[in-house]
Amino acid sequence: MKVAMYLTAALVMATGISAYAQEMTGMPTPLATLISEAQSSNTQISAADHAWKAATHVTQQVTTLPDPQFTVQSYSVGSPKPFAGFSNSDFAYIGFGASQELPYAGKLRLKGEVANREADMQQTQADLLRSSITDQVKVLYLRLAYFDATLTILGRNDAVLKLLIETGLSRYSLGQGSQADVLKAQIEHTKILREVTMHHQEMGQLQAGLKELLHRSQTSPDIIPYPLSLTPLQRTAEELQNLVLGHNPAVSVGEADVHMQDARLKSAQRAGKPNFNVGYMFQQTGSSYSDYYMLTVSMQLPRRKRVQAGIAEATESLEQSRQELDSQVQQQLAEVQKQYIAATNTAELITEYRDGLLPQARAAFQAEKATYQSSKQAFAPVLSSLLDVLTFEHDYQQALLDHETALAHLETLTGAQLR
Repeated sequence: MKVAMYLTAALVMATGISAYAQEMTGMPTPLATLISEAQSSNTQISAADHAWKAATHVTQQVTTLPDPQFTVQSYSVGSPKPFAGFSNSDFAYIGFGASQELPYAGKLRLKGEVANREADMQQTQADLLRSSITDQVKVLYLRLAYFDATLTILGRNDAVLKLLIETGLSRYSLGQGSQADVLKAQIEHTKILREVTMHHQEMGQLQAGLKELLHRSQTSPDIIPYPLSLTPLQRTAEELQNLVLGHNPAVSVGEADVHMQDARLKSAQRAGKPNFNVGYMFQQTGSSYSDYYMLTVSMQLPRRKRVQAGIAEATESLEQSRQELDSQVQQQLAEVQKQYIAATNTAELITEYRDGLLPQARAAFQAEKATYQSSKQAFAPVLSSLLDVLTFEHDYQQALLDHETALAHLETLTGAQLR
């Protein structure tokens, strides 16, 4: 009765693992394809691009002369009624005039420079967002590949464990085995099922996040990744550090901000110059009187305190941007170093697992299994060896994930193609 119960439970749980493997069958999608799709379909990127394009139209607005002003004036004499005195007084007239404000030379050009720098800032922010979205797609894709690989490992080891359970149950039914060994193996089998269930949840959440970035329907077919593989890092730490200043998107945003604040300072300094206004008016009187012609030139003098306060504000803002840029450079350089160390160390771990620990663990398991099948050894060492294989295979995939994730982050930080 107990033998049948244990065997039935084992078969049910093994069926649950194999069912998920069948769900994931299909053609894998290259990561490059998903990155291209995200850059063309992601609405956050599209919104940022529209914000940048909108900013490019500001320059023409601020560099154009202020709107001209046209005036029609009626001057009455002797009565408030329109045209009163027009026929009997040379003071009554109808005037037609126009005036134009003329900013001091260079003011509009500097305002245009500020607008151009603000547009550049919007563009670099859009590039930063694009880079961030790409990085997120890479990380989610790599984690999907990791969980896909670990599910395969769980299924493979569970199949081996199932055979061991069947053998243990057979021996127990003949009075040769230990019930405790069979129960322990059953517990390990249940642990694998628990891991599979947790993997299902993780992969479902990763699929949802990836589809969001790709602007796909959440009910669309799941994305199948290519298996993880080791990508050698060909660049040195110094080469990667040198790429930060010219290709790091966060540093580019900081540099654009410095340029924008510098343009604002120059514009604030120019704001102390006067503006002018030129106006002309034609005044028509009655037919028996001479007409009037009036030319007006006026000058507007900015208040000194306001101009000085504007210059002081722009100066401090420029210095703030410079300090923030320096801080951003140091932060990005440090992050490059961290990811470089992670990539190189995990590459060494992968070699140790692939060439040492995994072959040794598999050989030890086969030896324990052969001894057990010849009825010369207890069940516990075999189970322990199998769990060692499962642990090392998991650790190997984790090292692969960490290595490839570090390379993905280095690509974002340096703009280099490393994978």
